[in-house]
Amino acid sequence: MRLTDHLDVTDHLLATTPAVRRKLDLDRPVPDDVLLECLRLAVQAPTPGAAQAWRWLVVRDQERRAAIGALFRRVGEAYLEARAATAAPRALASGRHLVDVIDRVPVFVIPCLLGRPPEGNAAQSVFYGGIFPAVWSFQLALRARGLGSTLTSYHLEHEREAAQILGIPEDVTQVGLLPVAYATVADFRPPPRQPVEELSYLDEWGAPLS
Repeated sequence: MRLTDHLDVTDHLLATTPAVRRKLDLDRPVPDDVLLECLRLAVQAPTPGAAQAWRWLVVRDQERRAAIGALFRRVGEAYLEARAATAAPRALASGRHLVDVIDRVPVFVIPCLLGRPPEGNAAQSVFYGGIFPAVWSFQLALRARGLGSTLTSYHLEHEREAAQILGIPEDVTQVGLLPVAYATVADFRPPPRQPVEELSYLDEWGAPLS
C-alpha cells in the first residue's frame, strides 16, 4: 500500500469518528477480543513520564450497568432540561436518546487514573493529559472495527457512588464513561465544524494564521 493510501485511510478515520449516541446497536454483543484489541492499541498512546497510570474498567454486568445508568440519567436529564431553551434541537435529541437507553448499551468502558487530581492547572493538565490521548486512541480503534462510542461525564457528578457500585478504590479517579456498541451504519460523514482559520492564531491571540 502506498503512503498516500495510508494517509487516505487515516484521514478518513480521523475525520469521521463522531460522538455516537443514536446509532449504537443495543442488541449486538461486543466480543471480548475486540475490546482487548482496542485497549491494546489505546495503551500505545503517549503517557507522561511513561507512567501508564491508566486503568480501564469494562462493565458488562446488567445490574451494574443499570445502577450506573441511573446515576447517568439523573444528571443527564437535569442537564438537558437546563439546556432546552438554548441548545440546538438535534443535539438535544441525540443526548436525550442516549440518556433514555444508556442501560441498554452492551458495554461501558470507564477510563480511570491512579491517584486523585492535584491542585493547579499545570499539574491537572499532566494528570488528565496522561489518559485522554489513550481514550481517543481507543475510540479510533473502535471506529476502525465498526463500533461507536462517545466520551461522557454525567455519572462523574456521583463518582463516589459509582465507585461503590463498581468496587473502585478511593484513590482512583474516574475520568469518564464510554458507552460502547457496534454502530448501526457502515460509515459516518465528517461533522460540521467552524473553519480552522477562524479558530487558529499565529504568534499572538487573534492574529490570523493565514
